[in-house]
Amino acid sequence: MRRIAVIETPYNAETPMDRLDGHSVPASEFFVRSHFDVPAIDPRGWRCPVGGAVVRPLELDLAGLRGFTPRRLTVTLECAGNGRTLLRPAVPGAPWRLGAAGTAEFEGVALADVLARARPRADAVEIAFRGADEGEVAGGRRVRFERSLPMDVARHPDTLLAWTMNGRPLTEEHGAPLRLIVPGWYAVASVKWLVGIEALATPFHGWFQGENYVYRGSSSHPEDAPVTRMRVRAVVARPIQGATVPCGPLDIAGSAWSGEAPITGVALSVDGGARWADAALGPAAHPCAATPWHARLSMLAPGPVEILARARDAAGNLQPLDAPWNRLGYGNNAVHPVRVTVE
Repeated sequence: MRRIAVIETPYNAETPMDRLDGHSVPASEFFVRSHFDVPAIDPRGWRCPVGGAVVRPLELDLAGLRGFTPRRLTVTLECAGNGRTLLRPAVPGAPWRLGAAGTAEFEGVALADVLARARPRADAVEIAFRGADEGEVAGGRRVRFERSLPMDVARHPDTLLAWTMNGRPLTEEHGAPLRLIVPGWYAVASVKWLVGIEALATPFHGWFQGENYVYRGSSSHPEDAPVTRMRVRAVVARPIQGATVPCGPLDIAGSAWSGEAPITGVALSVDGGARWADAALGPAAHPCAATPWHARLSMLAPGPVEILARARDAAGNLQPLDAPWNRLGYGNNAVHPVRVTVE
């Protein structure tokens, strides 16, 4: 296991950067984001009620979930705080560099199929999700991890209740026995260790949606707007930061993703952004997954070089060169230089 721990207790760790090439990351190397200790859940006794503003309340167990038509999707997840340590001035929060992301194949059932059976009432406006993890937050309050989704996102066929990851049962650190997967949204929406699903007739407000995981002091979002869709980003997987490379042609590879629209291009620069060259895009494993890219550029002289990778998507979003600063350090998708030495 080559994950890079950023917090030991509770355990939080990054995916190695060379794994962010657009292919699936093994569960043992996939980034981990935990706000509290991993809850102890016996899958044999696990139940997840579906209630609230529904016509037909349900109680889910794993055997019952497997009675629905299964869906399998390859999805890229990214923590909303990815890149936080690169912001200036510095901000508080988990000290993520750029490895709080990863791509994996998840299997489960479309949440829409479960909701169709529970039949949310006409006045339902959101679906809330409760995890089994809980702990203390600022002020000594004890809270559960809870988030909500608007009805259109909850009913999207790609929003999953997942029980496998890369063909194997979810591990404890990744949310076993059941987690939510919300493609295109920052991973805070993909609630782990699900123990409750509730249709709401009024908008949800909780610690992880109204008090934290919100944009504050941002020039691009309304004050206290919750984080939702991932911003467009490209990362360099190879060569890695600090590598020594030979003069001449250099193969550069990485991946790009956006929660808004498909990736349409990745441009590279090795001269501080004076000139840009388009990378070749590979096929994404799924529309919900990162797009791999590669390029061959010439390293003409010995010395330090900064490799810049900049993505754009079909909605017209272009990855910014400067960091979109905000007080809690969310959504930092600024282009980040990968520094290498040419010999």
